[in-house]
Amino acid sequence: MASRSVTAPQSRFNPIDDWRRLIGPVILVFAFIYPLIDSWLGLRQLGKLEGMLILVILAMGLNIVVGYAGLLDLGYAAFFAIGAYTMAFLTSPASFFVRKGWVPEFMQNFWPAMAVSWGVAAIFGVILGAPTLRLRGDYLAIVTLGFGEIVPNFFLNAVSITGGTQGLNRVGMPPAISIPFTDITLRFGPTDQRNWYWLMLVVVLFTLFLSLRFHNSRLGRSWVAVREDEIAAASMGVNLVRTKLWAFAMGASFAGFAGSIFSSAFQFVHPDQFAFSVSVMVLAMVILGGIGNVYGVILGAMLIGGFDRILAEQLNRPLHWFGEAVNSEGIQGHDVGSDRFLVFGLALVIMMLWRPEGILPSKRRKLEFHEHDHVEEGVT
Repeated sequence: MASRSVTAPQSRFNPIDDWRRLIGPVILVFAFIYPLIDSWLGLRQLGKLEGMLILVILAMGLNIVVGYAGLLDLGYAAFFAIGAYTMAFLTSPASFFVRKGWVPEFMQNFWPAMAVSWGVAAIFGVILGAPTLRLRGDYLAIVTLGFGEIVPNFFLNAVSITGGTQGLNRVGMPPAISIPFTDITLRFGPTDQRNWYWLMLVVVLFTLFLSLRFHNSRLGRSWVAVREDEIAAASMGVNLVRTKLWAFAMGASFAGFAGSIFSSAFQFVHPDQFAFSVSVMVLAMVILGGIGNVYGVILGAMLIGGFDRILAEQLNRPLHWFGEAVNSEGIQGHDVGSDRFLVFGLALVIMMLWRPEGILPSKRRKLEFHEHDHVEEGVT
């Protein structure tokens, strides 16, 4: 009897999948070398990109609360403020606690203060989450909105501690970092934008790593179960109290990360920097990019942040040129940046009508929004 040779099945070549695998490394390499490109071309956009990276961290944190766990949070800027003020309280010479000598010397350094900011923000996330465990939907949104208004007002009115309308300045900065096996030393000062950019980019990657690990963990699956159906999740053994508190704590901790770096990089903390509009902007990033998909959230943050900090300023030139052409003083002196919330709102309206799941939604969310379409395709 002749033996038959068995050949192993060959994997099919799919250029689309191969291209998708290359997108991430290419974007990452470009992000790290961008400061060199910016300096070479004289673009001078690093300072604006630093603010956009802060928004990316905030958006990934809010995505845990809203996207993973399905808990609507309209006061997310409060945790941003808590992280920023914690860093200032621990490291600024103008801080009430530093002047009183209540802060140990080792805690006045950037890295320990950053860790404390992360922990304090997480604790306040639990404090906010504990009273809202029985609330859903609009009621939860109202409570979080109230919390988001209380915190900035507290920092504004507690003049003896926070400086009130004067704010706090001269926030502590990271010490110089020597890169191993090289003579390169990264120093962080008011003019070292390149080094600040790289530090923020590393924090973004660390936040992305944590977000992905959470999503693929048992806790992440519990968040998804709570988002889909709390009653079904509880009947399957999911601890609703612990799961929701973890969501609030982890989302708030990312905002604490962002706040600590923000206050140190820009060397100034003021209550007006953490208004309700910040929470709305970050929520718009999550919705526009794709709720539940961390990569979509990053895209949404870059799009909205890019318009707010770069594109709006560039659009002023053709707008003012058009105003001069038609001899309109109102158009000549108009600032496109003042219309950013009009643009954000219009973008959200268009997305809700055209693509409600967002630009890059998670697979589960995409199926939810287009479930009727799939049923019709199956019937036909």
